[in-house]
Amino acid sequence: MIDEPHYKERRPFAKMHGLGNDFVIFDGRKDRFELSAAEAKFVADRRRGVGCDQVITMWSSQSADVFMRIQNADGTQAGTCGNAARCVGDILLYETGVDKILIETLHGILTVQRAEGLIKVDMGKALRDWKDIPLSCPQDTDHVDLAVGGLKDGVAVNMGNPHIVFFVEDVQKIQLETLGAEIETNALFPKKVNVSIVSKISDNKLRMRVFERGAGITQACGSGACAVIVAAFGRGITARQAIIELEGGTLYMNAREDGHVEMTGSATLVYSGSIVFESLEEENE
Repeated sequence: MIDEPHYKERRPFAKMHGLGNDFVIFDGRKDRFELSAAEAKFVADRRRGVGCDQVITMWSSQSADVFMRIQNADGTQAGTCGNAARCVGDILLYETGVDKILIETLHGILTVQRAEGLIKVDMGKALRDWKDIPLSCPQDTDHVDLAVGGLKDGVAVNMGNPHIVFFVEDVQKIQLETLGAEIETNALFPKKVNVSIVSKISDNKLRMRVFERGAGITQACGSGACAVIVAAFGRGITARQAIIELEGGTLYMNAREDGHVEMTGSATLVYSGSIVFESLEEENE
């Protein structure tokens, strides 16, 4: 361990991932510190910081077991994150030894519990009105009037973050990095949008790739998978329960009759460490 005075001000973190969608998680429940956009961007930098898709800060909450603040790799905030909820949930379930915990997000409260070695999250209700996505003009959210590079007839869903889902023959043949970036900033989406492309494998299995706003292509997106099951069931492509295969692994989805969407998958601790924010200050001098 380095003992030099310069390195005494360190902020501890845990590095975790849900199906390769990776996070740096800080515990601010006692001192409620708040990372600036520049600090979050520094943490997420895979060369100069720790490296992650999203930066998570846990705060105390009066209405749940914890509040989960989510910042994308570019420093912007997100309303919710299913994969991060499984990781934070895993931490709290281990700490408390209880069967179920509640996580407060900007989008609402998520219920998290263990499920046969995995973590299940009730992600809340899917929002479908064009104003709730939000879109910049009235649209049929089941058939969005947008066509970009062969992607068309998308389904818009808000699962705490705005999503658009496109069904295609083969997700591997789509240039998602290029098209995702173009669609993310399209004028139709005033708060930008997460872009998912989906292929049907069988009646109860889908293949999905995702481009997340503020992060780019990620190996998995929990709220995106929720949007996909809502869109797929709405189109009659799958039943309410289906398996979604992502770049990073498998999620088990359930679009309940009451409008809530449940997601079940893994949460993995990679390592714990600490980061020195003085290095960010030196870089900006």
